Amino acid sequence: MNTAGERLQDTARQTALALPGTDHGYPFTEHLDVYKVAGKVFLIVTDDPDEQIITVKCEPEHASAHVRRYASITPGRYLDKRHWISLGPGPHITKRLVTDAVEDSYDLVVERLPKRARPGAR
Repeated sequence: MNTAGERLQDTARQTALALPGTDHGYPFTEHLDVYKVAGKVFLIVTDDPDEQIITVKCEPEHASAHVRRYASITPGRYLDKRHWISLGPGPHITKRLVTDAVEDSYDLVVERLPKRARPGAR
């Protein structure tokens, strides 16, 4: 197993679980740990030792900038490639970058929810 990949995934999971109203489970397959807020996906952690990635929602202009800047960030696996990115372990993929990506994804989902469906302000 890739310890850098495990750290990336652990950071993403811990960040997601600290956000208000987050729940998670395996609704699609046993290898996709899906994190949601108010029933909307904001993080997918791929539980496959050969492909230790996370996938998060991202504004299209930021997504394309990340893909150009980082070799281990690609258009989102499984989802709309304009609005989602996948991060794998690699040079310059820091804990802060992963934390920010998860929090930004959560915020994008929450801001599109009706006010009554939003979890408490964080």
